[in-house]
Amino acid sequence: MSQFREAISQALPDPGGPVSTHKFTIAHARSLRQYENACSGFSPARRGAGSSEAVCPLSHRYKGETMPRVRPRALVAVAAALTLLVGSFTVTATPPASANTADCIENPYGTRDLYLRGGMNGWGTSADFKFTYECNRFELVFTATGSQQFKVADAGWTAGTNFGRPSGGAQPALGVAVPLANGGGNLTFAFAGTHLATVDVSQSSTAPTLRIDPYVVEPVTDPVALSVKFDSRDEAFKAPYGAINPGTEVTYSLDALAGVTAANLVVSRRTSVANQENIQYLDTERIPMSATSAADGHERWTATHTFDAINVYGYYFELTINGREYVYGNNDNVVYQTVEKGTFGVGAIKFAPKSEAKIQRYRQTVYSADFEVPEWAADSVIYYMFPDRFRNGDKSNDPAVGVDTTEGGPIELHTNWVENPFTPGTGGDSRWNNDFFGGDLAGVIEKLDYLEDLGVNTIYTTPIFEAGSNHKYDTGNYLSIDDNFGTNEQFEQLTAAAADRGIRVIIDASFNHSGADSVYFDRFGRYDSVGAFEGGSVHPESPYAGFYQFTGQSYSSWSGMPDLAESDDWKDFAFRNEDSVTDTWLNRGSSGWRMDVAPWVSPEFWREWRTNVKANDPDALTVAETWFDSSQFFLGDTFDTTMNYIFRDTALNFAKGGNAAQVYENIELMREAYPSQVFYALMNLTSTHDATRALHEFGYTSATSSPETIATAKQRQRLSVLFQMTFPGAPSVYYGDEVGVTGGADPQNRRTYPWADQGGNPDTELLGDFKELIALRNDHDVLRHGSISAPLYTDDNVIVLAREHEGELAVTAFNNSGAARDVTVALPAGYEHIVMSDALTGEIVAADDGQLTITVPAVFGSVLVSPPTITVMPSSKGSDGVYSKVFFKLYDAGKVDRFVLNGIEEDVADRTTVVVNNLGVGKFGGQLGSNELKVIDVAGNVTTLNFELVAK
Repeated sequence: MSQFREAISQALPDPGGPVSTHKFTIAHARSLRQYENACSGFSPARRGAGSSEAVCPLSHRYKGETMPRVRPRALVAVAAALTLLVGSFTVTATPPASANTADCIENPYGTRDLYLRGGMNGWGTSADFKFTYECNRFELVFTATGSQQFKVADAGWTAGTNFGRPSGGAQPALGVAVPLANGGGNLTFAFAGTHLATVDVSQSSTAPTLRIDPYVVEPVTDPVALSVKFDSRDEAFKAPYGAINPGTEVTYSLDALAGVTAANLVVSRRTSVANQENIQYLDTERIPMSATSAADGHERWTATHTFDAINVYGYYFELTINGREYVYGNNDNVVYQTVEKGTFGVGAIKFAPKSEAKIQRYRQTVYSADFEVPEWAADSVIYYMFPDRFRNGDKSNDPAVGVDTTEGGPIELHTNWVENPFTPGTGGDSRWNNDFFGGDLAGVIEKLDYLEDLGVNTIYTTPIFEAGSNHKYDTGNYLSIDDNFGTNEQFEQLTAAAADRGIRVIIDASFNHSGADSVYFDRFGRYDSVGAFEGGSVHPESPYAGFYQFTGQSYSSWSGMPDLAESDDWKDFAFRNEDSVTDTWLNRGSSGWRMDVAPWVSPEFWREWRTNVKANDPDALTVAETWFDSSQFFLGDTFDTTMNYIFRDTALNFAKGGNAAQVYENIELMREAYPSQVFYALMNLTSTHDATRALHEFGYTSATSSPETIATAKQRQRLSVLFQMTFPGAPSVYYGDEVGVTGGADPQNRRTYPWADQGGNPDTELLGDFKELIALRNDHDVLRHGSISAPLYTDDNVIVLAREHEGELAVTAFNNSGAARDVTVALPAGYEHIVMSDALTGEIVAADDGQLTITVPAVFGSVLVSPPTITVMPSSKGSDGVYSKVFFKLYDAGKVDRFVLNGIEEDVADRTTVVVNNLGVGKFGGQLGSNELKVIDVAGNVTTLNFELVAK
């Protein structure tokens, strides 16, 4: 320590000498305590002239606070002193706003925020990677691991704020400032934890420098601060729970040791643009919290807030404890596909950051009180198909090489149905999405009996409108079925034939962009009518000119396809007119719409679109393509549901062996954030045409995978499907998953269904398992409509859930470990002595004083259901329990084997209602006076009900 003090003394300015104010960011928590001890040894006489600050270059005010006055040349000596103490460390000196005006400059990029965008955050723009401007530099403290590519850019990749590595320039190295170039290439750095990134614009705003240093965050150690508790899922801390309607008053409470001197509830309105870009919290309100004494030296801090309008809001808590400012906010859990961290529930306390943008907020969904989702959605089992790859039912309409084109170029046609799609440059030409197999609507119609037998009741198909590519998202004509798929009349035949089997059809479209090779745009001059950009030039006289936005001869695009403007011309065509795209296909039999890239279309557009959809058919389902926490789409004014990628990642990571308790936090976030009617209609995925198939995720990655690897992958798939089929929502089966199709990224996730008559080898054993699990869902109302709360139990490998519906209880348990697990759970009140049967094995399990012990099979699960419940519905009633006629409703009658009335046994078959009258005749005739009804389920459990009948 003496060496440290000596070095500091040599670095200090002479009393009364010239000084300049500097700001230090010190990046080693251990060092801070040593710095304070060292600085405490200086006498008060060692102060700068006219200054009340001790002349010590180190301060207990951590990170971003104004530090004592030090000559700039002193920094070298300070650094040397720190090296003596702690070895490797980081100190960054930055002149603050109070410095000499010659040192500081205005933010050269104005209102454009800079972000670190790269592989560590999906190239997104989350608050965790947003720079803060200080005097003449941008600073960012962030956490990342592994070698990552990245750039420094604003949210829109705007020219002038899109920085990368100069041509031939050096890659970043720890502690070394490297130049950046506008429009430069990707930067690469091997990250290892928490870092400080500094973009210095003091010398140049067009060619700034980037420096990356290690950084250690100061830990919270104050015992009062550490005692603060809040849990958004516990009504003792936040009531009511979950999503709410406007006008609802919410009570928030914190618990802490005495010592908090002030606390505020901070509430802001959340906005988000496109794919979670430019998330902002606006119109902030601070509500003071009041304290009351609690037990054991604790205090309870409480505030209320009434949310008046539909929106997603953010909230957190500010606290003052022992003179320091803290925030209690959302936890640090990663949410799949979502920029903002935190899964709600128990949060975390941290020192108040300089920028509120760094605070991880809880979120509150406020949705319209009249928000209704079609009831049938909760009963859906969706079959998700990519039409070109499902079934070729009519070879006469196959794409023709040399005749058909895509984006002005040639197409390829596979002659072998079971070969893999061409990855550009491997087996085909160098172009994407131009190889076809010939699947069509005739093939879907041909296989409707197969789908009915599988147990699905809804078909979702990717786009089927006229388009050049195999995926059809480059729409050429919104009002015509692609001629390689069939005709408009065949679509109506499909929806009618499907309806005869109790199957609905949902179709897909993009209202964000059209194809360049479309009747509307006509980039390649193929159509008789005049396109907006026919032949490669703007045609303002085109009837479709208003569909697009042009700047000179340029137009905006999405993945190379021209953006559709949100103009009156486009809205009239898309949904306002009586013969609009939206109404035309609803009138032709579609039961709803799945809308592509929904976040890139404005909420204002979707609000008006939804109004028109529901005016045509209130029972039509509106599905958004979103990948992240989609609360902003579930306010009752845009969509009913979404493709649930958060569920997908949860189910797959659990089935792969991930920590069960941790991955399930993502489910808990949705349960809290989404309105219940949405939660029960979510399109719960495991595979999609945009993501790798489940079996590939589970290790079955190629034809050379070992039999053991494939068997393990299929067992993990069974586990994920069991979870999917017994969970609230609309489970989705991606075509071919049920027979063992695997595949990695696009295009291999779009392989064909391996029909045996086309040379394929479908896994019929796996198909049987899918049928059994789908039937399990269809047979039990409680698995589709049952309530769900926090898990009864989770650990590293096991999840146990309880579901209740109309007097029936289901307990579902899942185990991702390689060994069976015995777990004991406490059942909800009222089921202390219930006898349950395993719906998969028939095994009987009985509760003991409210405790239920379950043996959960390895890499699978158990589904325990209670015996049928008898509900008495009297026709007329005398004294209590005395009837002239009694109706008995046998819930979940599929489990009822037979009933016995006054000793006479009857086979219940599919009967769900039994009527007992007082006539004394017929099989179901009761008798005057006492009667006894016994119901025996398929597991042999007996439920008895005694009642009396009197003369009418």
